[in-house]
Amino acid sequence: MSTGSGADSAPAPTTPDPVSVPEAPRKASMFSSLRIRNYRLFFMGQVVSNTGTWMQRIAQDWLVLSLTGSATAVGVTTALQFLPMLLFGLYGGVLVDRLPKRPTLLVTQTSMALTGIALAALTLTGQVEVWHVYVAAFAVGLATVVDNPARQSFVSEMVGPGQLQNAVSLNSANFQSARLIGPAVAGILITGVGTGWAFLLNGLSFVAPITGLLLMRARELHVVERAPRGKGQLREGLRYVAGRPELIWPIVLVGFVGTFAFNFPVYLSAFADDVFHAGAGTYSLFNTLMAVGSVTGALLAARRGTARMRVLSAAALVFGTVEIFAAVTPQLWMFALLMIPLGVFGMTVNVTANTGIQMATDPAMRGRVMAFYMMVFLGGSPVGAPIVGWITDTYGARVGLAAGGAIAALAAVTIGLVLARTGGLRLALGWSHGHPTVRFVPRERQEELATAA
Repeated sequence: MSTGSGADSAPAPTTPDPVSVPEAPRKASMFSSLRIRNYRLFFMGQVVSNTGTWMQRIAQDWLVLSLTGSATAVGVTTALQFLPMLLFGLYGGVLVDRLPKRPTLLVTQTSMALTGIALAALTLTGQVEVWHVYVAAFAVGLATVVDNPARQSFVSEMVGPGQLQNAVSLNSANFQSARLIGPAVAGILITGVGTGWAFLLNGLSFVAPITGLLLMRARELHVVERAPRGKGQLREGLRYVAGRPELIWPIVLVGFVGTFAFNFPVYLSAFADDVFHAGAGTYSLFNTLMAVGSVTGALLAARRGTARMRVLSAAALVFGTVEIFAAVTPQLWMFALLMIPLGVFGMTVNVTANTGIQMATDPAMRGRVMAFYMMVFLGGSPVGAPIVGWITDTYGARVGLAAGGAIAALAAVTIGLVLARTGGLRLALGWSHGHPTVRFVPRERQEELATAA
């Protein structure tokens, strides 16, 4: 990161192999990136802030429902929070590539803190109206347009390429752990003292990441070249992604998975209510078990230390297959247990795609590329929700979930074969330790194997 004296340009990375991006060295420790002081400060700040963010999400939905009695109004609130990313996400990436990441994050984190405090003041004084919540949700969404790609790309500046996979994985584990704690704390606050206090604690929780950013040592950051201000940078970013198979195909895969297979609020609520005829407690149990799986998947990815595209394709295939099995599972307890592997492999898809894309991207383009990735990943669910909701309502929850899993599995196989072909790989069948093996090998290696046979 440039610290004010100009951009000491890092050498531009070479174009990586389409199937396997440059690997970080394998690390024995699951938490090795936490040895880096700057990242440790960032991580601890996010622990507090992510918990506050989940608290605000629950309190925000409950407040809207209390004010209006309308589930549609809750949906409008969610849509307003995601809308800025869909409309302006790519422009946010252009800004992030031009700006120094740490000061940018100080601004975005402060703005989100003020939004939470303002909503707390309105709620605690009894002045809050539903349009206030709409405005607050849209304001948070606007800040996220810049904050999200800035945080994603700043990780590499804190830890460097050697620890990137580990740090991205720990970030995901951090967020999913907060998903287990934040809603529980929000529930206690809402029933005990009111929603306003949840908003207030969320606003105050941003003190932790802001303090961490201020305490970082700029000289220990990995300096990257910032993009100069100029015309056509948005188109340049799109051309950059489109011209690199190692970027465009993982993003396409994540788009299919996120749009059709990740709509768990639709699927799980339908299974809890219509299939198993259980209550909100069962729906909460499904989400909790999936969060446990997600934390596990993130920690396993942190230990793996690599970001191979074959892992991405395989994880997406298994993820889709498990969804299909879950769709036909007759017993509630079996369905609930399958939420754990769904969380594990869903998080593996997320972390592997995120890390692989970052490592395959020129640092000067990383903000635009990550903005595009996050727009596809975050925007897929709200775009796909009406589609999978219609399938679920028309044909039943089991058909809806099976269809989502089938689309994810088919996309994984198709894009895996495309990546293998562009990487000059061929399918090789073999025999090892008494078992048949199926793997991709370089074309030259397959010819050697055929000759030896």
